Amino acid sequence: MNYHFRKATLVEIPQIWTIIQQAIARRKNDGSQQWQDGYPNETVIQQDIEKGIGYVLLDDNTVAGYAAILFNDEPAYEQLKGSWLTNGDFVVVHRVAISDDYLGKGLAQKIFLFTEDLAIDNNFFSIKVDTNFDNIPMLKILEKLGYTYCGEVTFRGGVRKAFEKELFK
Repeated sequence: MNYHFRKATLVEIPQIWTIIQQAIARRKNDGSQQWQDGYPNETVIQQDIEKGIGYVLLDDNTVAGYAAILFNDEPAYEQLKGSWLTNGDFVVVHRVAISDDYLGKGLAQKIFLFTEDLAIDNNFFSIKVDTNFDNIPMLKILEKLGYTYCGEVTFRGGVRKAFEKELFK
């Protein structure tokens, strides 16, 4: 498979939204409370793309996954109950979702690895991420990729586990 990662375009919203809806259903089926309150929605995805922070993982020309990648932009992270590994510039990963057609192929991990490359290419050496306490698949991915648990953040009214990974050139 020939995967590549790039900024999403507005014409890809229908494909992305289908993937997000599949991920919402998976979270519900897993018994997770994450994404069960109308977020994310199509408006959020459109805003991501318009801000230039929406990214797609492509298998040739097919959208296989989606994520929002932000640089130095997550106000909730300023209120961490715990301690970040670093205090400098950082990249944030939000809204990671993989198409049902591509499950079990390690694509969420690929998104994180592509994000590490993107961060280093832009001279950012920290990636921060948060997830729900009951999102077991994401917690396993973060552990496997070497993320360190740093504490808890309150995000959209809910307490979330926060992680960081330091990157090196």
